[in-house]
Amino acid sequence: MTKRIVVTGMGATSALGGTVADNWKNLLDGVSGARTLEHDWVEEYSLPVTFAAEAAVRPAEVLPRHEAKRLDPSTQFALIAAREAWEDAGAPDVAPERLGIDWATGIGGVWTLLDAWDTLREKGPRRVMPLTVPMLMPNAGAGNLSLQFGAKAFARTVVSACASSTESIGNAYQHLQDGLADVVIAGGAESAIHPITVASFASAQALSRRNDDPAGASRPGAIDRDGFVMGEGGAALVLETEEHARARGARIYAYLVGGGVTADSYHITGNDPEGAGAARAVEQALEQAGASPDDVTHINAHATSTPVGDPNEYVALKRVFGSRVDDIPVSATKASTGHLLGGTGALEAVYTVLALRDRVAPPTINMTEQDPDVPFQLSTAPQPLGDGPQLAISNSFGFGGHNAVAAFASYEG
Repeated sequence: MTKRIVVTGMGATSALGGTVADNWKNLLDGVSGARTLEHDWVEEYSLPVTFAAEAAVRPAEVLPRHEAKRLDPSTQFALIAAREAWEDAGAPDVAPERLGIDWATGIGGVWTLLDAWDTLREKGPRRVMPLTVPMLMPNAGAGNLSLQFGAKAFARTVVSACASSTESIGNAYQHLQDGLADVVIAGGAESAIHPITVASFASAQALSRRNDDPAGASRPGAIDRDGFVMGEGGAALVLETEEHARARGARIYAYLVGGGVTADSYHITGNDPEGAGAARAVEQALEQAGASPDDVTHINAHATSTPVGDPNEYVALKRVFGSRVDDIPVSATKASTGHLLGGTGALEAVYTVLALRDRVAPPTINMTEQDPDVPFQLSTAPQPLGDGPQLAISNSFGFGGHNAVAAFASYEG
């Protein structure tokens, strides 16, 4: 029998704020988190892109120094988001063997890795920290969250580029369905605003170069978009079976009703221009939800603001929804937050759940003139979703041809 899976807690830290409440308020208010980078290394390496969407609240402002120094920044964000989600869920009383972690990152501990390399070259091997490998490994987030919350059911990690944390949410759905846990902390985090990644993405012509206008640089769907803006942070959702949540009297935000994961097998960085793989991921999520395309009332699009990616996503969704795709309220929230790479899907899942709760689709800022090849129903102001049951999907697509989609339904209780 299919179990109903519910969202009972959420946490988020990003360029829009250090909590879910601050994120949501600033997103609805049309705030941009992108700003000029105030780091010596920008000038030192003559980087062609001088801005990004750094987290508004630095981990050092939240975590004790003794704790932070043992964690890569990506794991610091993981811990901050998961702690907020856990408290928001009421710190569920669950047996350790029934609590699982489904976490994700796209790159992992890049800061730790490259700082250690600098130390080795400049000071020799004896000065390299003994915790370097436990800090840089991509599964550090999952492992540290397992230790933090005493989760013994499992602590799993997805690394599928920008689809990572949406895939982790889909995995959590399946693990709960399979009875491997009663409660799962799912999500993802990333901290990769580093000279090497900025230089690399810029070299690949993937980043916006609007150095004179950081706040207006990410403009999904706009005809003059020129690339994405790097972001950082993390987000977490506490997911559990409805039976378990009701037994403990938990507050329920929404239902997680399905997920889809596919691969394009097309190109290592570009997505399939025909959108077949992305469309199948949407269809899988809806099939798992027992829903049809006509039931979908909101879409949080992947919409990174790249010249090629945005129209390809439109093509993919048109395969699923037909002409109706033009009538569904769509939000492209990376315009505000930047692109958190492996953490982006979890943050957008939080926004999708809040959109269902409040019956409002967040605005898409920086829309100048909409590209006729991307005719989504994007709005520069919040769009009401109306009354009655709501069903929303959140899309994430990544390098390597990874496609992941999560489907959420409003809680009507």
